[in-house]
Amino acid sequence: MRTIRSLRAITLLALLAIVIAACAGGSAVLSTVGAPVGEPARGAGMGVDEDGAAAAPSAAPEQGAAGVDAVADDAKIIRTGTIDLEVSDVPRSLQAARNGIRAMGGYVGASSTGNDGDRPFAHITYRIPADRWEDALDLLRGLNGLTTKVVAEQTEAVEVTGQVIDLEARIRNLRASEVALQEIASKAVRISDVLEVQAQLTAVRGQIEQLSAQLADLENRAAFATLTASFQVPVVAVEVAQQGWDPAAVVDEASASLVSMVQALTSAGIWFVIVWVPVLVAFGLVALVVAWVVRRSGMLARRRDPDVTPVA
Repeated sequence: MRTIRSLRAITLLALLAIVIAACAGGSAVLSTVGAPVGEPARGAGMGVDEDGAAAAPSAAPEQGAAGVDAVADDAKIIRTGTIDLEVSDVPRSLQAARNGIRAMGGYVGASSTGNDGDRPFAHITYRIPADRWEDALDLLRGLNGLTTKVVAEQTEAVEVTGQVIDLEARIRNLRASEVALQEIASKAVRISDVLEVQAQLTAVRGQIEQLSAQLADLENRAAFATLTASFQVPVVAVEVAQQGWDPAAVVDEASASLVSMVQALTSAGIWFVIVWVPVLVAFGLVALVVAWVVRRSGMLARRRDPDVTPVA
């Protein structure tokens, strides 16, 4: 009975600690984020002297623009975009873009190059520090005069500040729960109680790792923007005209037409020899028989009646 009562008391203390930690985490988030725009959060900008007394604020309340800038700087924004470029020289453009992005602290995330006939092309994905986003766009639009035309450009910005704050608060609460469960496990006596607490600790640790991975991914994508650039040389009008005319294709079409005509004439000759010649021969024979019969009938009529005038 004493063991059961002690376990109940420990459980109640742990639950009370979890509730206090959760309330503390929620109040910390509200104190920072819920402050009105243009006003410092509670405790923000206040110094503390050696005696523990609150010092004067570092900025005057009238300076609301500074507060707005601070809120904008703290915002977590994921920037992505694509830009299609026509350049005079693809290899030189790739080198200039790579050197410029590296100078800004970025790097190449992925690349793909190839040739469309005699025309080289490339698709490069750059990871750029968020604060150098506009500088990277300006770099690619010029490339020291190598960019001849910006064919298309598309950018997108998604704010994830709320998601980051929510994940941080959930992780803090789960870690407080983990500490409380570890304390309970250290004081548990029965094997069943130990196993139950260990199962809960495993579940809490799994949630912490999952949320921590999500938080790290959001922070990484917010810290480094993603820009995919396509490089290709301009299409010359002569090349466009040549694309619509192929001598080999014309020769093939003419040869096919000639073969079709020869085949048609040969087929007609075969039909004439096999079908129409026998028909015409049969009609000729019938006509000869009819003419012979008529002529024979006229000759017999003259023999019977010599005075009958032969029919012209």
